[in-house]
Amino acid sequence: MDTLRVALPKGRIGKDSVDLFNKINIGTTVNLKSRKLVFKDEKNNIEFVLLKNADVITYVENGVADIGVVGKDMIIESQKDIYELHNLKFGYCNMCIAGKENKQIYNRDSVLKVATKFTNSAKEYFSEKGQDISIIKLNGSVELAPVLGLTDVIVDIVETGSTLKANGLKILEKMYPINSMIICNKISYRFKYKKIKDIIEKIKIIEERGL
Repeated sequence: MDTLRVALPKGRIGKDSVDLFNKINIGTTVNLKSRKLVFKDEKNNIEFVLLKNADVITYVENGVADIGVVGKDMIIESQKDIYELHNLKFGYCNMCIAGKENKQIYNRDSVLKVATKFTNSAKEYFSEKGQDISIIKLNGSVELAPVLGLTDVIVDIVETGSTLKANGLKILEKMYPINSMIICNKISYRFKYKKIKDIIEKIKIIEERGL
C-alpha cells in the first residue's frame, strides 16, 4: 500500500497539528525538537514532512505531499490548485487592515498606499471594495510602514493586536477570519481517498468530543 505523505508547517500550527494527529494515534514518531525534517510512522504507513508554512501548499499542489496543514491566509494568498478538506479548531486569527487611529481607508478620489506581504489578498479585497491601491511588498516589520510614512495602512494577520498597539496602530477593519485547514492534492484525493477520508473522520470525532 502506498505511503501517505503529510506536510506540516513548523512552529505553533505544526505543534498543534502533531498534537491532533497523536490523539488519533498517528504520527507519534514526530519529534519537533529534533533537527530531522522527515518522520515515518511505520505502523500507519504515513510519512510526516516539516516545512516552512509558505511551502506546505507548494508541496501539496505538486503531489510531493498528499495532504497538509496550513493557514487559510496562505490558501487565499497562494491561489494554488488544491482541495480544502477540513477546517481545524486551531490557528484562529484575522486578516486585517491596520493603521493610525481614524485613518480613512476608502476614498474613490485617491490611491491608498498599502504595505503587506499578502499582495494577492490585498488586491482582491480592495478591488471588491472599489478602492484603488498601491502596494509596497514587505516581508517583515510591516507595522513600521505607516508609522514612518511609507504607506497609509498595512494588511496583515492579527492575533492579539499587541504589536499594533505597541507601535501606535489600530485595527481599522477586519477583512476575514483565518484558521488552520487540512488541504489535499487533487490526484491524491482520488487515489488515496479511503485513507485520507479515514483520517478526517477520526479528527472530526476528536473535535466533536472536545478532546
